Amino acid sequence: MDGIGGSSESGSGEIGPQLSRNGFYREEESCVKHVSALGGGGSRNTSPLGRVGSRNTSPSRQKVIKTPRGLDEETVTTFGKAVQPDVQMEDNIWAMLPEDLLIEILARVPPFMIFRLRSVCKRWNSILLDSSFLKFHSQVPSHGPCLLTFWKNSQTPQCSVFSLPLKTWYRIPFTFLPSWAFWLVGSSGGLVCFSGLDGLTFKTLVCNPLTQRWQTLPSMHHNQQRQLIMVVDRTDRSFKVIATSDIYGDKSLPTEVYDSKLNSWSLHQIMPAVNLCSSKMAFCDSRLYLETLSPLGLMMYRLDTGYWEHIPAKFPRSLLDGYLVAGTQKRLFLVGRIGLYSTLQSMRIWELDHAKFMWVEMSRMPPKYFRALLRLSAERFECFGQDNLICFTSWNQGKGLLYDVDKKVWSWIAGCALQSYNSQVCFYEPRFDASIY
Repeated sequence: MDGIGGSSESGSGEIGPQLSRNGFYREEESCVKHVSALGGGGSRNTSPLGRVGSRNTSPSRQKVIKTPRGLDEETVTTFGKAVQPDVQMEDNIWAMLPEDLLIEILARVPPFMIFRLRSVCKRWNSILLDSSFLKFHSQVPSHGPCLLTFWKNSQTPQCSVFSLPLKTWYRIPFTFLPSWAFWLVGSSGGLVCFSGLDGLTFKTLVCNPLTQRWQTLPSMHHNQQRQLIMVVDRTDRSFKVIATSDIYGDKSLPTEVYDSKLNSWSLHQIMPAVNLCSSKMAFCDSRLYLETLSPLGLMMYRLDTGYWEHIPAKFPRSLLDGYLVAGTQKRLFLVGRIGLYSTLQSMRIWELDHAKFMWVEMSRMPPKYFRALLRLSAERFECFGQDNLICFTSWNQGKGLLYDVDKKVWSWIAGCALQSYNSQVCFYEPRFDASIY
């Protein structure tokens, strides 16, 4: 993942925000040094991209730390960033650019900076609202993963987004949403899903935080509080919401699926009678997975057929708590603490072998990270993932930790999603072209 200051699997690193201001978004306090502020500086810069420091991946210092109990040596690396001077560009050059070229340039600008560009001139504002721009924007590579934090302050919804590539916090106004008692369900493909109560009526809401457009989904056939997950299909610009069992344990409700192309819910098979370990779900390769205690293993819902299946994948011994995390290319991870005593506990990551129905250990959280993240043996944590990135947040310690499965890199995230004790966090991909219809 480009632009993330980190370390090897047993090293240390930190990702933090920087101080600056946008017209529509507000970047919050910086925790990373030697990184230039976007659009900052005293001199006038007419380039829409502001000034950006080039990436320097050469380590400024290294040290080796011996670890006990036969663990591998730790290599701690601190990365620096070279600051480039402003690149001045004449205003008339931008004015003479052909519109198709200008659209191609603007489509590659980080999404959080586009609102600032709307105030440059009327021409740019009209281009950024044009359908041709949105079409081209959908074809360029993604901005990269972000962490979306949602919480309520005096019953007012608040939202901040931390851009991992830019190492910056952005505040998104969520006053455009209705005043329900709702909570975060999750995010997919640039859309964010909420569910909640409007009075005594259970409702589901989907929105695009960048365009600030939202819609309330039709009521389900069995309109009760349900476990929900949203999945976006960018190929045909549609999304689905899957509603499984009732949150109070009513196992007689059929599975329901909302299709945005049909704007309706369809009824499917009732989940077989099982005892669930957790309400946490993971969607991977058109399949929905839940952990079960009896029978032991996983319940899998196939979105294409609408049927449930049981997978007899036994959990690792002495597993205290586990989270299912979906990766890329059919990869499904299990993350959890293991160990009967607090002094012997550790955090581990397993991957499901789909052929043998076995969990194969692939990584362990280094002890110093585990002790810093969870100081108490019974302390709660949250875990979620996207594209082979796994994020850990501690409810009490005010810390966030990121693990890159491919690069085997652990990185602290400064101030990660801990704006309030009741914050809800998920990965988020900012996209202007994500449609709520």
